[in-house]
Amino acid sequence: MAPIILLAIVVAVALMGSVLMQSIMPIDTVLLSPLEKKCQEIANEGYKIHTLYPNSDPDELLDDDMKRLLYFDDLWMKECVSVLSSESIFYIVNNVERDFSYGE
Repeated sequence: MAPIILLAIVVAVALMGSVLMQSIMPIDTVLLSPLEKKCQEIANEGYKIHTLYPNSDPDELLDDDMKRLLYFDDLWMKECVSVLSSESIFYIVNNVERDFSYGE
C-alpha cells in the first residue's frame, strides 16, 4: 500500500510541476531551430513585398521588387519547404510578422 501512495505523491508533484512550468512560460514561446528562424525571416521579408502589391499580378511589380520577391520565393522553396516538416512550415507561415511600417 505504501508504494502506491508514494507513487501517487510523485505523480501529483510531477503534474503540479508541469502546470507551474506552463504557467511561467507562455504557450506561444516555441523554440525554433536556427533553420526555422532563418525561414521565419525569409517568410517575413516575402510577406512585406507581397503587401506592397496586394491586388497586383506578378507582372505588374517593379523590376527590383520582382527580383527580390523571386529571390525570397526561391530561397523559401529551396531552404525551407524542401527541408522542414509541414508542421514547421505551417507554424512559420501562421506567425509571419504582419505589423511593420515601411521605411524601417
